[in-house]
Amino acid sequence: MEQLADKNRIIQKLQQDILLLQGLAKCPGSQHQDMGLGPIQNAFPGQVFPTAAVHEFISDNGPDCAATNGFISGLLGKLMGSNGTCVWISTNRSIFPSGLPAFDIRPERIIFIDLNRQKDALWAIEEALKCKALTAVVGEIKELSFTESRRLQLAVEKSKVTGFIHRHQATAANTVACTSRWKISPLPSILPEGMPGVGIPSWNVELLKVRNGQPGKWQIEWFEYSFRHQHVKEQVLPEIQKRQAG
Repeated sequence: MEQLADKNRIIQKLQQDILLLQGLAKCPGSQHQDMGLGPIQNAFPGQVFPTAAVHEFISDNGPDCAATNGFISGLLGKLMGSNGTCVWISTNRSIFPSGLPAFDIRPERIIFIDLNRQKDALWAIEEALKCKALTAVVGEIKELSFTESRRLQLAVEKSKVTGFIHRHQATAANTVACTSRWKISPLPSILPEGMPGVGIPSWNVELLKVRNGQPGKWQIEWFEYSFRHQHVKEQVLPEIQKRQAG
């Protein structure tokens, strides 16, 4: 019995070490950054948002692309804080830098690199992910092979930089080595009655895959520089029906 207990402890220690190397667990005694994702964080191993990892986002059309960039910006704002830096690399940039302060991001803390060829963008993303001085790297590309994604994941495991790969209108959602795969789509924004404007960003968030975690779906919005969960059936749909009836 004692030998079995020792083996179990060794196995648990090895599992914890692997998760730490992949950015999927808290270091003992460390202060892990709270991303403010609420119930979504329960989907991750140890209820910790994976840093030092590469997250893949898939969008099929323009509205999904804009929603995905908004959600990524919310994550970046939490990761970067007031002193973090980021490199945003794209072959067809779809982010509007002047809108980043709405996500608590100072645009001057982000270096934007626009490239024409996918091959050049992938090279730049990999090199940026190797830079330990950065907090995060965002890459807007179309295609990503398993081998290419594996190179990116190996880079962040050494540098501890967090990567976000946004694939817009990819040919296929092929298997990659990224820690997670997300799909973000927009939800109707509801304003208090009588108030002008377009409302706050609201998203349907699907965590399609997550290594050693539990996928799921949530409805959230961006309110006062933070994520806030909403109950769509209780809040959004009755309001839409009310407007249509009126």
